[in-house]
Amino acid sequence: MTPHINANKGDFAETIFMPGDPLRAKYIAENFLEEAVEVCNVRGMLGFTGNYKGKRVSVMGHGMGIPSVSIYVHELIKFYDVKTIIRIGSAGGVALDAKVRDIVVATGAGTASLTNRSKFAGYDCPATPTFDLALRCHKTAEALGIEAKFGNIFTNDLFYGSDPALIPTLQKMNILGVEMETAALYTLAMEHGVNALSILTISDHIVTGEETTSEERQNGFNNMVKLALETGI
Repeated sequence: MTPHINANKGDFAETIFMPGDPLRAKYIAENFLEEAVEVCNVRGMLGFTGNYKGKRVSVMGHGMGIPSVSIYVHELIKFYDVKTIIRIGSAGGVALDAKVRDIVVATGAGTASLTNRSKFAGYDCPATPTFDLALRCHKTAEALGIEAKFGNIFTNDLFYGSDPALIPTLQKMNILGVEMETAALYTLAMEHGVNALSILTISDHIVTGEETTSEERQNGFNNMVKLALETGI
């Protein structure tokens, strides 16, 4: 056990799917997995292991922001031998063609955080997913007939009070959306030699003001979940 995960060694599968919201993890375990068992619950950060189409997989929340996701991802890799991590999250839309409820697969993540620089000798780390996993996701989306946009996103430390020049700059650079975890996930995966991918659903649009409900964010987004699970197995 670790300070933040009260699972036993071997309780997690090598492949884990991680939403920010632990209740979304519970929803996925109850509605997509067979024989799912709760394996951790410290601070309400629920984790489950079960089977999806005969493959043993896990799902666990990672909380909000780079500090939170960094703790859980580090412990899962170092103490529970997790080899593949797929984030299943939400993002705020920036590009006008990234509409609410669209699925976005992050092929790169810029960031306002200094965390990645601290791991990269003070320079900007190229936060990118595992290529084979991203390619598999692209092929899976085509096979399932699920429309997904592949492109760059931005990982921000601030949910409120960002620099007013940020969104126009992101639009200029054709950034699809903004969230709070992917850049850290990708950098940790590169550091430890594991696989990582971030699949997101646009839950609200920063420019147009359109948004989904909290209930929909917790219990919806089934196409994103299905795409992630099929990619993971």
